[in-house]
Amino acid sequence: MYEFLKTYQLDIMLVLSGVCGIIILFVLLNDAISVKRKRTLVAIEFAAVCILISDRLAYIYRGDVSCLGYWMVRVSNFLVFFMSLFLTFSFNQYMKNLYMNEGGLEKIPIRLHICDMVAALGFVMLIISQYTGYYYTFDSQNIYSRGPGITVCYAIAYIPMLLQMSVIITCFKRLPATLSVPLLLFDILPAVATVVQLMMYGVSLQNITLAGMAVVIYVFAIFDMNINVKKAQNIEKDLLRKERKHMHDLFEQTASALVKSIDAKDKYTHGHSTRVANYSRMIAERAGMEDKDCEEVYFAGLLHDAGKIGIPDDIINKTSRLSDEEFDIIKSHPVIGGRILSRIKNAPYLQVGARYHHERYDGSGYPEGLSGEDIPEIARIIAVADAYDAMTSNRSYRDIMPQAKVREQVEKGMGNQFDPKFAAIMIQMIDEDLEYSMRENVGIG
Repeated sequence: MYEFLKTYQLDIMLVLSGVCGIIILFVLLNDAISVKRKRTLVAIEFAAVCILISDRLAYIYRGDVSCLGYWMVRVSNFLVFFMSLFLTFSFNQYMKNLYMNEGGLEKIPIRLHICDMVAALGFVMLIISQYTGYYYTFDSQNIYSRGPGITVCYAIAYIPMLLQMSVIITCFKRLPATLSVPLLLFDILPAVATVVQLMMYGVSLQNITLAGMAVVIYVFAIFDMNINVKKAQNIEKDLLRKERKHMHDLFEQTASALVKSIDAKDKYTHGHSTRVANYSRMIAERAGMEDKDCEEVYFAGLLHDAGKIGIPDDIINKTSRLSDEEFDIIKSHPVIGGRILSRIKNAPYLQVGARYHHERYDGSGYPEGLSGEDIPEIARIIAVADAYDAMTSNRSYRDIMPQAKVREQVEKGMGNQFDPKFAAIMIQMIDEDLEYSMRENVGIG
């Protein structure tokens, strides 16, 4: 393993630095990440890129006694130490942000403030070492050598790790595992790598591990963000579903209240609109229509007689034969209903059902004399259901018709009064209704 790392570590550094660079771009383009957290993630990834590039250059120019080699080795080694401290500092800010937001802490733990102070001390000691050779020196061959204070350097790196680990362990349950585990690994693995590196001179295991963990931090941050986005989407969908149900219930209750006022005008047709709506939906379902379309058919059937609001009560409740003038007034209710319901712009199907449910398939209906499939489908369905309920309900001039007679009338109306397709479905429903339950004052299931 040691030989493998020593042989390929420069290639590993190059690949990892490229990955971290791409991550910086992803972070900057991600609008879902808060500005403060975006800054900390960019700082972490930027530090990782600088560490890897600087460490790689330090190895490349190691032993180069030219002027370029002289400066490249010194600047690169300085940046490695400097950016390692900067990475620790940036990670500390990332932790603060997590625990103050997702973790719900009211105050930042003092241990994390101490980490900042240790990092600041590390920056000062690094600068001093440049003039004293306390951390490292270079011989005449431009070769890097550890100085007498290298253990102090590592201690300064270890102290923040240990303090951060104590905070992570103490507050482990405050964050989801997708965030807590990567935080813990970010401190543990580089710490282990640092110990191993003390025994493996010539291999930058600590820096490679730090960069690798910088990638892991980003990956798990995005993973956790995706989980939260999905949760938010589910909450939003649930709220939208509840809002739609609320609006649906409100619409249904409003429509039912209006229907009751309409049916109340005619003492012989109580419940007529509700039964027509139910029969219409049953026909639509058997015709293979989508659930949404069946729902529209139901509400159109419920409000098909809305125009009766504009018809005088004495005409609606007249028990004797209507005069031609009175019948013309009655025949105006589809137009009145269509005009009233046309104001409901989000449900245009309502006015269609009201306006055209008295059109006949052969073109002899009213108000426009439409025929065949020129009559809107909803109206063709309601026409069958409306006629069926009229025959199976008590009227001032007759009682409920026998089921066999009703079937005969529906069959007779196929192709002239009714659309043959929907009339056939109604006949099928009649044939299956062995107890004759589909009639006034009896539930239809």
